[in-house]
Amino acid sequence: MAVSRWGSVCRAVALGSLLLSGAAPVGASPAADLRLLDALTWGATPTSFAALRAQGREAWLAAQLRQGAPAPLPPAAEAQVEAMRPQGDLSERIAALDAQARAANAVPDLDARRAALAAHQEAVSEVYRRSVAATLLRALYAPDQVRERMTWFWFNRFNVHQGKANLRLLVGDYVDTAIRPHALGRFRDLLAATLEHPAMLRYLDNAENAANRINENYARELMELHTLGVGGGYAQRDVEELARILTGAGIATRPEPPAVKPVLAGDVVHKGLFLFNPARHDYGDKVFLGQVVRGRGFAEIGQALDILSRHPATARNVSRGIAIYLMGRPPPDALVERLAAVFARTDGAIAAILDALVHDPDFTAALGTGFKDPMRYVLSAVRLAYDDRVILNTGPVQNWLNRLGEGLFNRSTPDGYPLDAAAWNGPGQLTARFEVARQIGAGPAGLFKAPTPDGGEEPAFPLLQNGLYFGALAETLAGPTRAALARAVSPQDWNTLFLSSPEFMQ
Repeated sequence: MAVSRWGSVCRAVALGSLLLSGAAPVGASPAADLRLLDALTWGATPTSFAALRAQGREAWLAAQLRQGAPAPLPPAAEAQVEAMRPQGDLSERIAALDAQARAANAVPDLDARRAALAAHQEAVSEVYRRSVAATLLRALYAPDQVRERMTWFWFNRFNVHQGKANLRLLVGDYVDTAIRPHALGRFRDLLAATLEHPAMLRYLDNAENAANRINENYARELMELHTLGVGGGYAQRDVEELARILTGAGIATRPEPPAVKPVLAGDVVHKGLFLFNPARHDYGDKVFLGQVVRGRGFAEIGQALDILSRHPATARNVSRGIAIYLMGRPPPDALVERLAAVFARTDGAIAAILDALVHDPDFTAALGTGFKDPMRYVLSAVRLAYDDRVILNTGPVQNWLNRLGEGLFNRSTPDGYPLDAAAWNGPGQLTARFEVARQIGAGPAGLFKAPTPDGGEEPAFPLLQNGLYFGALAETLAGPTRAALARAVSPQDWNTLFLSSPEFMQ
């Protein structure tokens, strides 16, 4: 049943009054809390705004930065994610699909073989679609929104592309087991988790890195993109030495341990699909970033990660990246130094760095002045339009992200998507964004049509004039935006104008 405009306004006014009736703590204004909420989450909703106002900033932030297992999703979202959850561990799933591919290739009849191979490709594509859908549902509805924002940040920093080799099968597990559990933890642990995941080992070719057949790809990006950064004080010699340290770190293709000489058997490290094969390792001594690394197998990698994660250049580079991401613009150098000091003092405790950033005056001054990238723009629009009503189909969301140039898992280069506003505020981007605003604002856009052949579509309409709008959002709008909204000729027109406004883009 369609929601009438009058009914929408009545509900919105009632909820707005509730939000403003005594639940708000003394201190920050509703508009200030709204800007904070928008900066740290995938977009404010009436429900999340009410929660922050009821708890107060400090209690809300402490809960958001608390480590441990990810918070459960709302039941309707949890049910969807659970239905998409793959059975068995990653090793078993990969083995099953590999067996399917081998069986398909062995079919003697040409037509039957083509059909079998097509079925295999569809099975692989379905794994990937489920990974995208589950990740988007978590981003849209997880109560621990700061963790989800940081999960995307770290995935982007440790980017892998689904289009290479068999990464469509791996990328969802990479997010769920290597990234999200460490998104608020220690940077050193996150670094190790990404290093040991087959998605990273495959994407940056370290699975091919072996003694006398050195591949420097991962070693180079590990320093240039993941830790020290360009100008971080390393030289080509360090890249070569780190590549030697990383030899033997690869992917297990069989469940049994590799056949190695008895003297090396104790050096084998086999965890799931990760395999450190000493027969492929360069056991010579190395000098990495001025420190001697004695040739002793897998322990060399641990020493290298310690050196990288505790390097001052890493502290500055990672802190700068976090600040750009959450502020929406480059931070002052002094702020970067303050965050780097927290990084060094806490041994890379990510939650502590975030806490310091949020309480910094430069962060407060930047609130509401950045520019949303497509991921943040699309998710914030959907969250505001439907609040806690869970969508049934994430396909339109991924389509919008692809159209705006920031599709999930679709960045082909290891540097990840750019974080600065200049990459996203050009005329072409804005033209496409206006069309996306029209699609989101005009109706359900397929979000409530179950992605099955016989799936029906539930009635829905984006309710942007909600309690949050009347309680805090409206007062943040400038005169020209208010004037434009006043001339809207329909709810759809109003929604499109609002989602296209400069204030919503920030």
